[in-house]
Amino acid sequence: MSAEALPQGWPQGVARILLDRVDSTNAYAAGLGATGPTWIMAAEQTGGRGRRGRPWSSPRGNFYATLSLRPTETADRVALRSFAAALALREACAGLMGTGAGLALKWPNDVLLNGGKLAGILLESTGAGGQIAQLSIGIGVNLIAAPTPDQVESGAVAPVSLLAETGIRVTPETFLTALARAYHAWESRFQAEGFAPLRAEWLAHAARLGETITARTGQSSHQGRFDGIDESGALILTTPQGRQTIPAAEIFF
Repeated sequence: MSAEALPQGWPQGVARILLDRVDSTNAYAAGLGATGPTWIMAAEQTGGRGRRGRPWSSPRGNFYATLSLRPTETADRVALRSFAAALALREACAGLMGTGAGLALKWPNDVLLNGGKLAGILLESTGAGGQIAQLSIGIGVNLIAAPTPDQVESGAVAPVSLLAETGIRVTPETFLTALARAYHAWESRFQAEGFAPLRAEWLAHAARLGETITARTGQSSHQGRFDGIDESGALILTTPQGRQTIPAAEIFF
């Protein structure tokens, strides 16, 4: 663990923990007991996870971090922070690239670069009685290497790396500072103004908005026009059977 001075531009009141090797930054965050916002970053994960418990490839040089929060809102409002994280991720990438060209947001929580998956977000929480005591916002970014096609689900968006797509090499530490600063700004806006400005900004960068997509929920599949997200963050899909609002699904293009 590292406890050196925080870098210039680091948001005030936010802690930082740097680890060399850990099973999962989300698991570490859940057991940390931090009382204030804390970023945990690891150089390497041995048991990183994506959605639905899928393994997340974790070679050194890529970015693996978790923001631990102690939210006090209802569970549905807490879940909206996935959009704050996605916006912060895109903003951090755009700032380091010097342009936002090629960056897009895939519902519910991926960042795309030139049509490929650059980054993913995983929210996990602990609590009881419908109350969330601790929230872990786990983020993985393919800074220098991307998983091979055989490591991803059939039909999923192909993964890409920042280095291969742009030629830009960014260290995890540099990326963490940019991300922490961007997330702090979006979190502050979320608390002050609610979800509306986040929803508007997310839609401004949404991938395949107005196009036909497929949403898979468990054993069912729904195909239709992607017409945005509602005030709860749910997907709006216009199908031959009419308008559908889908709170959770996996999206395929």
